[in-house]
Amino acid sequence: MQNVITPVAVNERVQLGIRPGDTVRVHQKVVEKGKTRIQTFEGLVLAVKHGSEAGGTFTVRATLSGVGVEKIFPLYSPVIEKIEIVRRSKVRRAKLYFIREKVAREVRRQLRNMRMVNISTDDFKEEDLPAGEAGKPVEPETVETEVVEADTVTVEETTPEVVVEATDEVTPAEEAVAEASVEAAEEKKEEAA
Repeated sequence: MQNVITPVAVNERVQLGIRPGDTVRVHQKVVEKGKTRIQTFEGLVLAVKHGSEAGGTFTVRATLSGVGVEKIFPLYSPVIEKIEIVRRSKVRRAKLYFIREKVAREVRRQLRNMRMVNISTDDFKEEDLPAGEAGKPVEPETVETEVVEADTVTVEETTPEVVVEATDEVTPAEEAVAEASVEAAEEKKEEAA
């Protein structure tokens, strides 16, 4: 038998028993400019490959800032400081790759109720006034703005400084999905006509 010297506590990682459906928190060492810090990555285990042998890996998926991120970690990597199992779910599959499409479908469903609004500060820019009127104070006009949320739309009267109250930021990926769904709806209308 061959003895391998490793800084990793191999028995602890074998006994941990990571399996698909677990929500894990992986503490990873990151070296930046000569300093070492610990970075955590928490997400759902989609797959465990090669079991508990030397080349074993596990895939973790997390949603960060509205974007799905997947990382594949080697089970016995010395870069991994610690692995915690936060939650354990009962699943009936060995590989949970279908979660990717399920999440994308949910985002599309939420974006159906949103409307694209294109408002900028240039819309409220003061126009060039004659020299005599430049010093006069301008009274703010009331502008009707729409506050867009997932299910409801409310109309408020505000001054031009406050244009739209945003509860959630829309990421570029969500905008692309929304544009694609709008285009698909327009194509369906054209086909029906």
